[in-house]
Amino acid sequence: MEWKFSEEQVDYQNVLRGWLQQTAPMDQVRRWLGTDDEPADPGDFERRLSAAGLAGVGVPEALGGQGGGIIELALTGEEFARAGVPCSAWLATVLALPALDSRPDLAEQALDSAPLAWLISAENIPDLRTVELANVEADGRLSGSFTRALGADRAARLLVVAEVDGRAQVHVVDTEADGVRVAPRRLLDASRSVADVTLDGVRSQPLDVDAAQCLERVAEIAAVLTAADSLGAMERMLDLAVEYSGQRHQFGKPIGSFQAIKHAAASILVEVEAGRTGVFYAAASVDSAHEDRAMHVAAIKAQVTAGGAVTADTALTIHGAIGYTWEHDLHLYYKRARLNEHLFGPPAEWNERLANRLHLV
Repeated sequence: MEWKFSEEQVDYQNVLRGWLQQTAPMDQVRRWLGTDDEPADPGDFERRLSAAGLAGVGVPEALGGQGGGIIELALTGEEFARAGVPCSAWLATVLALPALDSRPDLAEQALDSAPLAWLISAENIPDLRTVELANVEADGRLSGSFTRALGADRAARLLVVAEVDGRAQVHVVDTEADGVRVAPRRLLDASRSVADVTLDGVRSQPLDVDAAQCLERVAEIAAVLTAADSLGAMERMLDLAVEYSGQRHQFGKPIGSFQAIKHAAASILVEVEAGRTGVFYAAASVDSAHEDRAMHVAAIKAQVTAGGAVTADTALTIHGAIGYTWEHDLHLYYKRARLNEHLFGPPAEWNERLANRLHLV
């Protein structure tokens, strides 16, 4: 399979980067992410993104989006991470869209001002074998407890998997419905958020979608977009490391002139370039329904997010003590990359998936 960015994709990335530079300077990003004294407030960014018409890029027009596919979504995720902006509502909604082919009205509302989120643990690979199932009561109402659901605290509607007549079925519930309780959890990385959700006899609407196939699609997209986020974070950490190594002096010379620092920066660059190739190859593979796409996404989720964690450590080593401080931006990207390593399953689980597909044993 051969591919390259189209002219439209290059133009989109440039437009998005320019918009983020104007809309999301770092002092504003820090306000959205919150502090120990001030709570996070990502709603302002979410509203600006929707008003600019950018939330629907990469979403089929039939679902109320601007068109495009997984490559455009990966470009968006990469640029969001470079800018450091919060993206729980966007990511959770994008991952919910594969369930909404029969409900374009819900998809259009989600892209506008009513985000969606799966009641799936953000620690696990989306899969029927690991998903927490809702209990279906005699009158058809749903009950159950769900932990660490990505973006559930930002969502207007929730997607939940329930077993009905021995078959897994996807339902949608309103977060304002009676019997829904959402308890946000605070993460060290404030760019994403999770919440525990309890359903107690909640009315729901079933969706016309095959639950197993839908979750497999969700897993593919989650792998690509988490890796794309790590790619963007690595790019920014490389920029910060290079900039700092030219400012910090020891023995009368910039530390960037020392061979050890050059090698450390070069190792980050290798991770970035390899990650970019892998992420967008996997995105194109998913877009084209390549027969080996499951292996492609497993490989990049494992390798790029693990590489992001290593890059974070290397960038911190280059910065030294200042990299730990709240005033320096590095810690924002460090925590982001560290979360990505474990979001939707750690590298070991994705490597195991890859090995199983390769029939090595």
